[in-house]
Amino acid sequence: QVQLVESGGGLVQPGGSLRLSCAASGSFNSINAMGWHRQAPGKQRELVAGITDGGSAVYADSVKGRFTISRDNGKNTVYLQMNSLKPEDTAVYYCNAVRATLTSGHTYNELWGQGTLVTVSS
Repeated sequence: QVQLVESGGGLVQPGGSLRLSCAASGSFNSINAMGWHRQAPGKQRELVAGITDGGSAVYADSVKGRFTISRDNGKNTVYLQMNSLKPEDTAVYYCNAVRATLTSGHTYNELWGQGTLVTVSS
């Protein structure tokens, strides 16, 4: 079954750290880009960070210097290391994959995970 499975969310105090993981299950030949988005209550979903298969990364201004995205192409897994967390980082974090091609040749333009909740609160 083709899916993205996220893990690592939870409750953390302000200033703390969390590491999110997202594994793409399925027989993939390649995944062009992977990323993390988040959606806080009452707000639109926004891009947090993205990374290409070549390792080029982009970040939202609000997380630059605090969050680091990385990926393991061999495991089709993307990570988000979140440090110096703030209450405004509280949101459901979603993983996505762009142009994911299976060994069968089928290409998914975009895949989304089910989301993992991150709560930053004292």
